[in-house]
Amino acid sequence: MIKNTKKHMKQTAMVILLLCAVFIVISLVTYENPQQQKQISHPLISDEIKELQPMVEKYAKEYHVSDHVDVLLAMMMQESGGRGDDPMQSSESYCGEVGCIDDPELSIKQGVYYFSQTLEAADGDIELAVQSYNFGKGFIDYVEKNTGKYSQEIAIDFSRKMYDEDRETYTCYRDEAKQYDACYGDIYYVRDVMAYKDVLASG
Repeated sequence: MIKNTKKHMKQTAMVILLLCAVFIVISLVTYENPQQQKQISHPLISDEIKELQPMVEKYAKEYHVSDHVDVLLAMMMQESGGRGDDPMQSSESYCGEVGCIDDPELSIKQGVYYFSQTLEAADGDIELAVQSYNFGKGFIDYVEKNTGKYSQEIAIDFSRKMYDEDRETYTCYRDEAKQYDACYGDIYYVRDVMAYKDVLASG
């Protein structure tokens, strides 16, 4: 009887040890360190953006904004992911309407040029220049007359004002913008562009 009890206890101990070993292996396989989790939570940069980077660098040098290639790539990522015939969505600044550019190189050339113009008009304020790429240069004038500096609040105010003036033309594509009745352009353009910029900076 005692021998059987000892044998049973030994078998139980072995089962417990085996279960512990399995648990440890599963934990090691599924473990993600904080750095890995941080990378997973970031937006991804498309292969198209990486392929178009040399072209962006070319025109950034031509228009004297080489220090902001990462911003330009992030903007293109936000605009189109680098896909399509107008990856920088620069048709409106080129001809005044959507869809007139059907050549990626012309799109990038115009997009970089227009950014250089907004950056100059914004006196080097990157966030103001980036948001003005989306809103148009009229946003710079609006900021100068009101706060003198870019902020999320002034972007919402401008978007709401422009939407109030022409509700038939503009549509709220972001649910977050509906609560503010700010449906002109993208009020979170700067936030999202800077998120992509951070990814590019981290490699």
